[in-house]
Amino acid sequence: MGLERYISELMYRYNCVVVPGFGAFLTEQKSAVIHESTNTFYPPVKTVSFNQQLLSNDGLLVSYAAEAQNISFEEMLGQVNEIVTEWKAELKKGGQLQLADIGTLWFSSENKIQFQPSGNVNYLTSSFGMSSFVSAPVTREVLKEEVSQLEESIPLAFTPEKRETLTLRPYLKYAAVALIALTLGVTGFQFYKSNANNQQLAREEAQEQVSKRIQEATFFDAQPLELPTITLKTSKKEAADKAEKRMHHIIAGAFRYRTNADRKIEELKQKGYNPSYIGTNPFGLYLVAYDSFTDPNKALMALREIKLTQKDAWLKSSH
Repeated sequence: MGLERYISELMYRYNCVVVPGFGAFLTEQKSAVIHESTNTFYPPVKTVSFNQQLLSNDGLLVSYAAEAQNISFEEMLGQVNEIVTEWKAELKKGGQLQLADIGTLWFSSENKIQFQPSGNVNYLTSSFGMSSFVSAPVTREVLKEEVSQLEESIPLAFTPEKRETLTLRPYLKYAAVALIALTLGVTGFQFYKSNANNQQLAREEAQEQVSKRIQEATFFDAQPLELPTITLKTSKKEAADKAEKRMHHIIAGAFRYRTNADRKIEELKQKGYNPSYIGTNPFGLYLVAYDSFTDPNKALMALREIKLTQKDAWLKSSH
C-alpha cells in the first residue's frame, strides 16, 4: 500500500502525523544557516523526528489514506494495523525499517526505537526550489588601519597664514555691512510696533463685542435634565445556568466523510450507547460521541467505563 507515501505527503501540511499503535513523526522548522568553514549556505528546512509515545489515533492519517484509496475508514484502519504489525515484527528481528523520504528506524540495545531522518526531502513548502550553495569569502580592505598607518608615517606641515595689509577698501566694506544691519533693525522695529498696535486694537474690539453680548443675553432658571438610570442585574442562578449549558462529549472517532460518521453512529446504537454527531474539528473531520453529558462528574464516570474496552476514547467539552 505504501503507507510511508501518505505519511510523507501529510508532513508537508502538518507538524505531527500519528501512525496508530506505532508512533508519531514530528516536523520542526529551522532557520537558514551558513557553515563557516566551507562557506556553504543552507535554506530553511523542516527537520523530522520520531516519538514512539504518541500512539492514539487522531484520524488524520487513516482518513487521508482512505480517501486516497476510495475505501471506508474502518477498512483503512484495518490495513494500517496490519502494516504496523509487520513493522514491529521487522524491528524485533533486529532489522532496520527504511521509510522512503522519511528515514530509518531500528531498535536500540535498550529496546527503544531509534530514528535517523533521511534528509532527502525538505518538507518546508516556503523553501520549495531552494538548495544549498557555496559562496567564496568576501575580502574587504581595512581602510581605517591603512589611514592610521599613513598618518603615523607622513608628517603634517602647517603653512603660516598670510596677513593682508589694511587699506581704505576693507573699512568701506565694514561700513557697508553696518549700514545694512542698521537699516534692517529700524525696519524690523517699526514692523513690530505696528503689529503690536494692531493687536491692541483687535483686543479692544473683541472685548467690546463680548460686553455687548453679555448685556443682551437673557438667563433662565432651568431644571437639570434627569438622566435615566441603568441597573445591572446579575444572579448566581444565571451563572449556574451558563455552567449547565456546557456539554461534555465522550469522543468515539473522527471521520473524513459524513457517511462514515453516520455508519459509526448506527454501530454504537446497536451496542447500547447514546451516540451523536457533534460537528467537525479544525482538520475538517466529523466527530462522533459515545454519549454527551451536562454533568462533568457523570461524563468522567462514563469515560472510565468506556475506556475499559475502548482505549482511544477521550473527553471533549464545548458550549
